[in-house]
Amino acid sequence: MPDRLRLLATTPRLPAGLLSWAGWQAARSAPVYAADPQSPAAIALRSAGVAVTGLDIADVRAGAVALRDLARGGEVVWLVGPDGDPELVRAVGNLVARERGRAELEVVYASWDPPGARLLDVVAVMDRLRSPGGCPWDAEQTHDSLRRYLLEETYEAYDALVDGDLAALREELGDVLLQVVFHARLATEAEDQPWGIDDVAGGLVDKLVRRHPHVFGDRAVNGAGEVAANWEEIKRAEKGRTSVTEGIARSQPALALAQALVRRAARHELPVPAPAADPMPEPAAPTDAAV
Repeated sequence: MPDRLRLLATTPRLPAGLLSWAGWQAARSAPVYAADPQSPAAIALRSAGVAVTGLDIADVRAGAVALRDLARGGEVVWLVGPDGDPELVRAVGNLVARERGRAELEVVYASWDPPGARLLDVVAVMDRLRSPGGCPWDAEQTHDSLRRYLLEETYEAYDALVDGDLAALREELGDVLLQVVFHARLATEAEDQPWGIDDVAGGLVDKLVRRHPHVFGDRAVNGAGEVAANWEEIKRAEKGRTSVTEGIARSQPALALAQALVRRAARHELPVPAPAADPMPEPAAPTDAAV
């Protein structure tokens, strides 16, 4: 029976002890080794009764040979580091490949990133930039100083949409996301009623659930038009608005503001007057006689 080397891979973006059943089985199947026996993942295993022994892999090839030797005549588990230990994994794979069936290399995913997990990295990076010892420019910013960047990045994302450039749109949406995370980070520092990115996300989730009762409740709808009407009805009840123009952003450009007002009026079946005639029409082109 071939020797077996198991690579136990975990994600650093989830709590260290939150492992799959296959992960726990692998951890308890054989001696566990790690480059850092004091890592959060190693401490979580140790707290569950699984011993984790340190193995020096500063010399990657020597570390790979040592790990292979530990598996001779049985099995060994390597607790993969947060960066994936790519050089060690490659070296161990090369050793196993040369042995022609005398050893097997298996990767066990004990935990993995759920969709949206990289957003945690965004929050962590923003926190590092804003914290003491981070970026001096980021440390000086305020809600007021960042206003123009939010507007600029939004327009750039809009231009990417107009151009149909999805690659540019991905980048520009990241810039818009930076503004969201930056303002949320600043809000955590407020002395009066601070809030953070989790409050922003939580408020959004609650709003989406409330305004989609046909999905999260038992309300029946007949088409997208009724969904939009329900959304506006629920929104009016939530906001307690008494005027049809309440909630329209006043900072938008004049033409966009006019369009928003016309749409709002049409939604409430209010009459929309035709544009007034130009009080100063352009002068007629000169005739030959006038010349």
